Amino acid sequence: MAASDANVPTLAEWAGGPDKLKALFETFYARVPNHPALAPVFAHMDPHHAQHVAAFVGEVFGGPKAYTEAGGGHAAMIRKHMGRHLTQEQRRAWVALMLETADAVGLPDDPEFRAAFVGYLEWGTRLAVINSAEGVPEPEGDPPMPVWGWGPPGGPWLG
Repeated sequence: MAASDANVPTLAEWAGGPDKLKALFETFYARVPNHPALAPVFAHMDPHHAQHVAAFVGEVFGGPKAYTEAGGGHAAMIRKHMGRHLTQEQRRAWVALMLETADAVGLPDDPEFRAAFVGYLEWGTRLAVINSAEGVPEPEGDPPMPVWGWGPPGGPWLG
């Protein structure tokens, strides 16, 4: 981190910390059973699913490493999606409901945070769809946890 970045909060801090992310995901997953596209996907959801996802996203957003310390990691999250056959319709519904829930629980609505938040939701849900397809191989080794910050991660135009 550059000296000028020393006072820049992480996305997790800006969002309100672990408690706010837990409230976001608990509220979101409480709404899922009433959503026609999402209810079947989460019909047999672990009762602690919201806390696990909140810990994962919090870690990705620069917060405590609670997901990793609880025995998770990026490979564990990939495995949760394998063989689930998620559709683009379900992905879009997940993102739309998440954005509605973010507003409902009072996540920051400044353009910078929301751009980073929406960017992560798009990136993460598209990877979930890819990883849920038939024939996707098990992750090899211990892939690093994603790290999401305020700026764009780069792209294929570099070179």
